[in-house]
Amino acid sequence: MEALVEPIQEGRESPIGRRLVASALPTLSPAMLVPRRPRARPPFPLSDPSAHFVYFARNGIYALARLWGLAGKEVLFPSYFHGVELDALLEAGARVRFYPVDRRMQVDPREVVQRIGKETAAVYLIHYVGFPGPVEELAAICEERGVRLIEDCALALLSCLGERPLGSFGHAAVFCLYKTLPTPNGGVLVLRHPPAIRLPEGERPNLASTVGPMLASMLQRLELRTGHLGRAIRRGVRALGAAVRWRAAGHVPTGTPSFDRSQVRLGMSPTCRSILDAQDYARIVERRRRSYFHLLGRLRSVAPPVFGELPPGVCPLFYPLQTRQKARVLEALRARGIEAIDFWGRPHRQVPWGTFPDSDHLRRTIVEIPCHQDLDPPTIDRIADAVVEAMEEVG
Repeated sequence: MEALVEPIQEGRESPIGRRLVASALPTLSPAMLVPRRPRARPPFPLSDPSAHFVYFARNGIYALARLWGLAGKEVLFPSYFHGVELDALLEAGARVRFYPVDRRMQVDPREVVQRIGKETAAVYLIHYVGFPGPVEELAAICEERGVRLIEDCALALLSCLGERPLGSFGHAAVFCLYKTLPTPNGGVLVLRHPPAIRLPEGERPNLASTVGPMLASMLQRLELRTGHLGRAIRRGVRALGAAVRWRAAGHVPTGTPSFDRSQVRLGMSPTCRSILDAQDYARIVERRRRSYFHLLGRLRSVAPPVFGELPPGVCPLFYPLQTRQKARVLEALRARGIEAIDFWGRPHRQVPWGTFPDSDHLRRTIVEIPCHQDLDPPTIDRIADAVVEAMEEVG
């Protein structure tokens, strides 16, 4: 059956159509840069006493592995992952042993338990797309076995299991801010073991690493709201930026697929604090859930949903669309102005194709459809129309 899945070509890209309809990530408003008092007490993990802010979530993973002395020790790790989080552990000297993830992005706790041995120092659990993994079961098992639990919440900021936020169950958790919020950079490490420890503040990133992404996000927001005029302005500014890019020495882009040890000392930009204070977090969760429900209702009959329901407390990062014609669907959506993403399509050298067939299936079939807080119901309808048209077009 796997032969029926159309492979994605490495590096294949398609241009966005003549009009950008929906961005992959929420965009930045200039008003968010104005210093202010927070609307309310920031949610977990932003207000947690142990929160350590870093430039990348991967920096937090590396720092945690060094702090816990995981060099030479075994960490149980899921077979479905981005890659950079694994590289951070490997760079810190950890030995990784994999456990399976099924085609619905679910982890069977029994598969993890049977792999826990005398050399196991930690279990690494990813909460996919904001949906909780079996964290209560694994937390209890890890406590019983004297093994530490790391929650990867890079895709699950603002999500809860019941009333309890994800990231509060394990001995440590990492979060990525700029996947959910319009910050130019930022990650959070929450450390519960050892308790009350304060890690040193990271180095301030250079101006280019902060201003560049903010300007790009604001220009994208302008295009989304003004159409052709905004697109022309954005293209002009991008062309000017390309001409002088060599001047932005030391720019550290986000979204890169590889871990760079030279960047581990970078902290979060101070500008991110103003952006975080400007957010209405309850509204973000409500709008993301509403958009996901809308897409689920429209697209359930087009492709079997990975997550058939939206449990209370889940703040979905995006809508995972399954298609065996991934490359063609991506091209068709981008041509319609939808900034869809090839989600985790590339395998890692540590897990070659064929090692975990269910994870291979996910890599070959999942397209990231935006459902973030910037998108109103009419735009979500346009996204759903575009997906239906794209799926019909590719057959």
